[in-house]
Amino acid sequence: MKRTTANSFSNKIVILILALIVLTYLLFITLPILAVFLRINPSQVNGQLHNAQIIEAIKLSLYTSGIATLIALCLTVPTAYFMATRKFPGKAIVDTLIDLPIVMPPAVAGVALLYAFAPRGLLGPILNRLGLIIPGGTIAVILAQIFVASPFVLRSAKAGFENLDKDIINSAKILSGSRLRVFFTISLPLSARVIISGVMLTWARAMGEFGATLMFAGNLPGLTQTMPLAIYSLMNSDPLAGVMLSTVLIVISFTILIVIKLLEQKSFGAKK
Repeated sequence: MKRTTANSFSNKIVILILALIVLTYLLFITLPILAVFLRINPSQVNGQLHNAQIIEAIKLSLYTSGIATLIALCLTVPTAYFMATRKFPGKAIVDTLIDLPIVMPPAVAGVALLYAFAPRGLLGPILNRLGLIIPGGTIAVILAQIFVASPFVLRSAKAGFENLDKDIINSAKILSGSRLRVFFTISLPLSARVIISGVMLTWARAMGEFGATLMFAGNLPGLTQTMPLAIYSLMNSDPLAGVMLSTVLIVISFTILIVIKLLEQKSFGAKK
């Protein structure tokens, strides 16, 4: 009886400590976000929403991140399908390589892109002959966003293809005889929710990209100044505008995460 009481007391202590740890972490995450919203002056919100620099930054971010996400989707889904369905020598190395941008510091990614696409970079002579100067332009922003964000949709798509029921896929291949038809009619539709989750995550990451964009594209209003870069500039010249733009990004990020979680729940429910 005493042992049972002691165990019960010990379990309560463990639960209490665990609750304190969870609460501490939640406060650590929530308080900075709350602090941003508390800095907003409601009477000046309407004026800030008409701030030309804010509007330009939002438009550019939506434009570049949208194109970057679309290109990333077109490039990564076939790659993910190949990686999920094929075995070949050096696959582990290739798999690691395509994950590298996720852990690579953004500034390093910017330097790498610069030395690859700058006029004196690896591809510079070829681009010069074509009359293309990539760094310092909107194309550079899109390339930076693709580089840092595309692995997210690739990993989601790869996981989706790997988790497909092999018996269904093999039966479809026997009945159809066309791998391409099976991909578009079976594999892709069954992995759609997972891929869409990856697309949303890629879009959010592209929209929030800062370091690689700053290093590779620069911070030119109306040309390369996305929302994160505009926030960086505005916090020195107009802090209220910087805070306002920060809240816009927070709301967008929160909304995207909610959509992703809803998609994941539906996907999990469908599997069950």
